[in-house]
Amino acid sequence: MADTTNADHAGAPRTDEGAETDARPRAEPVVRTITQDDVRAALAEGLSDFRAAPRFGLFFGAVYALAGIALVLLTAYSGMGYLAYPLAAGFALIGPFVAVGLYEVSRRRETGEPLAFGPVLGVVFSQSKRELGWMAFVTLFIMIIWMYQVRLLLAIFLGYQSFATLGAFLTVVFTTPEGLMFLVVGNVVGAFLAAALFSLTVVSFPLLLDRDVDFITAMITSVKAVVTNPKPMLGWAAFIVALLILAIVPFFLGLLIVLPALGHATWRLYRRVVEPVGEGAAG
Repeated sequence: MADTTNADHAGAPRTDEGAETDARPRAEPVVRTITQDDVRAALAEGLSDFRAAPRFGLFFGAVYALAGIALVLLTAYSGMGYLAYPLAAGFALIGPFVAVGLYEVSRRRETGEPLAFGPVLGVVFSQSKRELGWMAFVTLFIMIIWMYQVRLLLAIFLGYQSFATLGAFLTVVFTTPEGLMFLVVGNVVGAFLAAALFSLTVVSFPLLLDRDVDFITAMITSVKAVVTNPKPMLGWAAFIVALLILAIVPFFLGLLIVLPALGHATWRLYRRVVEPVGEGAAG
């Protein structure tokens, strides 16, 4: 059944101008109920994908890590080192878009299509000009909201004082009542934004790569997946946050391993959450 499912998926999102595809009504994605065992199995399958094609995982992980390093160095060079922590936290929000290439690698392993950088990157760039481009805008928009609320909370709790270094900023944050309030409120707001973005994107990015649906349908399906499976999906979200924090601490270098592992596992989890095309009718 797995081979038939993969064959059904292969090619559907690749038809940019198919009159036949446009003429037929598109079936709404169906969300399944999953358990923690499915999450663990998806993680194991994702690690297997990483081990089978490590060069792709290391490449996309390196791109993500280098972008994070560049952003932090830019804040330090601009005399805004105090923004390094919130910027690093916000930078994690765009991870799902960066992982699109990893989803494509996992998809190709399923269907037996060749694994080469040309085809993988070609699919990523072509999809980014379609509905995936709108999803990228959604993630970027939420990151901008995150940075604006950081500046607002800085003004509310710490006034408009400037900090020469990141160390000076951290000293104020961790040793003063105002700083601690800023930290607590900021992390609560950040957790809310991260949970919202996770709900909107955990299934939508893989779905848009896999099928010819619009990004609104993809986001609705993603939210349905979280609402239908709150414990396993929110547990997966907490696991992602914990791993990303550990990966970012050593100057983003942990992302070389963590991003590909999570990216491949997210694709495998999507396969378990969203019913394949035609399976409901066949069953």
